Amino acid sequence: MARSLNQVTLMGNLTRDPELRQTPSGQNVTNFSLALNRAYKDKSGEWQEVTDYVDIVCWGPLAERVAQYMSKGRRCLVQGRLQSRSWEQEGQKRSKVEVQANDVTFLDGRGGGDSNDSTPVSDEPAVSEKSASKSDSKSDSKAAKPKPSNAAKAAKAKKDDVVIEDVDDEPINLDDIPF
Repeated sequence: MARSLNQVTLMGNLTRDPELRQTPSGQNVTNFSLALNRAYKDKSGEWQEVTDYVDIVCWGPLAERVAQYMSKGRRCLVQGRLQSRSWEQEGQKRSKVEVQANDVTFLDGRGGGDSNDSTPVSDEPAVSEKSASKSDSKSDSKAAKPKPSNAAKAAKAKKDDVVIEDVDDEPINLDDIPF
């Protein structure tokens, strides 16, 4: 029997602040909604803009990080899968299809502006957490050296950057490039 594929990638803006809750068993869950804009030409040839709204659900550590760093209006990229659920409300059966997020990438800068900063967030632990758990399991007596964080690496890279100023406004001729 052939397997199915249930994979979703969406990019949009949050319509409301994420709502962090806990299940009775203590698991963190965050719900938010994405607005997805699209444009198409109607029968008369005019461009029409339509916005679709999709509900997103995050679990565990991903839920905590999304609730902490995301807010209404912020752009993000969500990767996950579709899941349907049904329940009964006031005697009527209800159902809903939503996205169970595996990964959320914050597309706005920290201030919510339109910078090119993007911060991926997933269910996997950060590099420092992985290296810490590996060093705990080692039995040799040497103390593990702490690895520099990504922020420290980025600060060092910015410090070492070389600024090249354009001398003239002539366009670049691709034939002059030797490779």
